[in-house]
Amino acid sequence: MGRGRLLALAILSLFAGVAAGLLAAAFRLALSQADQIRGAMLAWSHGHGALGFFVTIGLCAVATSIAAWLVRRFSPHAAGSGIPHVEAQLAGNWSGSPLRIMLVKFVGGLLAIGAGLALGREGPTVQMGGSLALLLGRVAHRTEAECKALLAAGAGAGLATAFNAPIAGAVFVLEELVQRFDVAITIAALGASAGAIGTARYLLGQAPDFHVVPLSYPGPGTLPVHILLGAGVGLLGVAYNRAIVGALGAADRLDGRSPASSAAAIGVMVGLVAWFAPVLVGPGDAITQQILGGTGTVFGYNVASFAFALIFLIRFSLGAASYAAHTPGGLFAPLLVIGSQSGLLFGSLCAHFFPTAGMNPTACAVVGMAAFFTAVVRAPVTGIILATELTGSFTLLLPMLAACFAAMVVPELLKEPPIYESLRWGRTAPGSQRAPTSRAPAPAAGMAVGHSPGDFRVTTTEFIPSADS
Repeated sequence: MGRGRLLALAILSLFAGVAAGLLAAAFRLALSQADQIRGAMLAWSHGHGALGFFVTIGLCAVATSIAAWLVRRFSPHAAGSGIPHVEAQLAGNWSGSPLRIMLVKFVGGLLAIGAGLALGREGPTVQMGGSLALLLGRVAHRTEAECKALLAAGAGAGLATAFNAPIAGAVFVLEELVQRFDVAITIAALGASAGAIGTARYLLGQAPDFHVVPLSYPGPGTLPVHILLGAGVGLLGVAYNRAIVGALGAADRLDGRSPASSAAAIGVMVGLVAWFAPVLVGPGDAITQQILGGTGTVFGYNVASFAFALIFLIRFSLGAASYAAHTPGGLFAPLLVIGSQSGLLFGSLCAHFFPTAGMNPTACAVVGMAAFFTAVVRAPVTGIILATELTGSFTLLLPMLAACFAAMVVPELLKEPPIYESLRWGRTAPGSQRAPTSRAPAPAAGMAVGHSPGDFRVTTTEFIPSADS
């Protein structure tokens, strides 16, 4: 690529990042308002007995059904996290209208996550950021390779804004989206993340998303224990991947008999949980903050109690079921909840039975976040940096490295594909063999290509052909 085109790409990436940051920040602020509305609605419902009970369930079911209908009617590519769709486009399988994807992702994600589904905001912001950057590239008449670089950069900017984690956003582009180092894509990713965070922090603040008490450097003698933590979390990650794939298969079978019935059923389930335990629905940031608070309790419940185990089981099941509704929403925020829960439990047990090991339960919760992310997504560097930026816990890099090592090894030995690979290929049988990767390396930014965006269509679990491109 010539110097002029590289400079133009760098400048465009900054503009794309600013635009993606504004859009993602607006989405985060809208979700905060939706959380407040849901809380007010639940407070009203609990004051009206049986009427309030049925209103809660009905509203959750209706909101979830509308979100699923928007996806099916206007942009099937906006279902789920959207990351497999971004990856498919980077492989040259262009599909879907970027403008429709952004609109459906914003409105549908607001309805689904606002209704209480255990979905993350990062899925919508990643796909919206990538779509917005792609539009900018097309308007600027960039080549297909340059549009791909902007698409990846905009997606990384969306992730960066979702978690106030600029480095994780840029690394995610290289480790997960393109799975290789490319100079042009790296420049675009760094520029977009910088532009997005520089803009979003004016609206969202600069502090990390989670407040964690300062943690000391763990001794090197704790590394074997952290490896054990990573191995256990690796097994848990395999179970979670299979739960998501199984829930998607069950929802597809239910929808085959009655369209949109699965979304309504999942909405009813979320409404029931919201009625009895409002703090357990939604992305789960409040639960993660409770876990990282350093008190050893979650909403007043001791880690070793039956209530804590119940919270864990509810969130584990709710995350898989929510994703099966085929509404816009991501996986990362629910992963952080389960990872921090498992880490806190492991650390608490170690502190009780092996006090001389020097294990800090709060530190284990942070390490568990990175390890569980690694086990499910299979992107360890992104997981480590994301957990670090979310909590500001720079003293835990070595324990996270050890835990992520084990969390990566266990699923690989069990031949469990990363979750996005399973979603791209529609794997529905737990334990089935890994499909060959669907991502041919994207052309380098300076390579000539023989086709233009829009020439290809692709079908996967998360997105299906439609007339919206």
